[in-house]
Amino acid sequence: MLDEAGVPAGVDLAAVVGEQPYPVLFATVSGAHLYGFPSADSDVDLRGVHLLPVPALIGLTEPEETRTTMWDRGGVEMDLVTHDLRKFVRLMLRRNGYVLEQLLSPLVVHTGPVHAELVALAPGVVTRNHAHHYRGFAATQRRLFDRTGELKPLLYTFRALLTGIHLMRTGRVQAHLPTLLAQEAAPGYLADLIAAKATAEHGSLGDRVSLELLDEDLATLGARLDQAQADSTLPDQPSAQADLDALVIRARLESPGAR
Repeated sequence: MLDEAGVPAGVDLAAVVGEQPYPVLFATVSGAHLYGFPSADSDVDLRGVHLLPVPALIGLTEPEETRTTMWDRGGVEMDLVTHDLRKFVRLMLRRNGYVLEQLLSPLVVHTGPVHAELVALAPGVVTRNHAHHYRGFAATQRRLFDRTGELKPLLYTFRALLTGIHLMRTGRVQAHLPTLLAQEAAPGYLADLIAAKATAEHGSLGDRVSLELLDEDLATLGARLDQAQADSTLPDQPSAQADLDALVIRARLESPGAR
């Protein structure tokens, strides 16, 4: 599946995970490879969760809840961002669609029992308020497109709106734009923009689509997201907090570094 997503062959992502100083509970590929519009020169975005030992949490030093590593391996730029389990779960409970996409990414590099439990509990954190995340992310990417004229932020804008609409309608996180085009009504030119993005990570929109048409279509999708949120049967609050709390405690106490 990693090959099908366009992740460069010959790069041992599992080895990268194994080099980390704290146990990694799961690691997946996110970014353009997950969203279905990587370029030949796209970097590889790895996201996941690590588990800090108990002494790191109860001592005087501030715990390293988020670790970011960037490097070049075999000519491929990569970055790995992991959160400690407790921080990641807190993010899950804050209507954060981004961490849910990482958790549920089918592009799995490393997994284990805790990952499986998090995936099983994920439906219990999805709420109608996740629409705010996708609305805000789309607005940020649209502003970036307005400054740069690049295809990448424009596709991110469409992807965010369509993911939000689909989530409100179905309760399922779908981050892959080509799949969304088959499941949600969307402008026909998006398939051509995805193909154009494949040739260059920072390619421009050029004259492929008029700005007037983009404004109209994005406004339509924004209105559809608003309506989908209003019509959604999703709850207003997550229901899995107690189960997630128990999972964090159990995973920490059962870890090799607990004593």
